Amino acid sequence: MRYLVVVEETSTGYSAYSPDVPGCIATASSVDDVQREMATAIAFHLEGMRNEGLSPPAPHSSSLYVDVPA
Repeated sequence: MRYLVVVEETSTGYSAYSPDVPGCIATASSVDDVQREMATAIAFHLEGMRNEGLSPPAPHSSSLYVDVPA
């Protein structure tokens, strides 16, 4: 499955979360690292859900940018 992941810069690196997988987050010192960590976190989270007999959440979020006058 393909999930939207939001990456935010922090004072110590980067954090990430997926709006479609509540409670699943990751942190790292670089964008590449937080992307890898988040992929691992989502896979682990979904495996846990399956082990509990739950269905993984369907991806439903999207993103876009809008231009506004500064």
